[in-house]
Amino acid sequence: MDIWLIWVIVGVIFFIIELFTPMLFFLNFGIAALIIAGINYFIEIDLIYQILIWAVCSGLLLLLVRPLLLKNKKDTDEDSGINAKYIGKEAKTIMPTGKEDGRVTIYGEDWFARSIDGNEIEKDVVVKIIKCENSILYVEKI
Repeated sequence: MDIWLIWVIVGVIFFIIELFTPMLFFLNFGIAALIIAGINYFIEIDLIYQILIWAVCSGLLLLLVRPLLLKNKKDTDEDSGINAKYIGKEAKTIMPTGKEDGRVTIYGEDWFARSIDGNEIEKDVVVKIIKCENSILYVEKI
């Protein structure tokens, strides 16, 4: 078996490990292994130099690329979905809302709602959305 093919297999193994541990750590080792596979496909290099180049590429990717990937990951996690659109916004109760049941409207949408402190909130009252669990908005009276 050609050594470049072994590097491809090593790279794929690192990608699979990254799938199960999404920390953007093993991804760098996999990319470095594929770089070595590409180099070794065209130019045969001694194994010791391949390992040395792989270690240098992995280190550089960890130092330079991983922080950029983590920064982008944090930005998308914080500014998407329910948190960005609803949490902290004002809504209006369309029926009395308490500990067990209730409904609010926001952006023309009706949502199941609960009072965050368990106290009854009357109909047609402006409330603030505190959190969302299982498609139920937890609100407090403003």
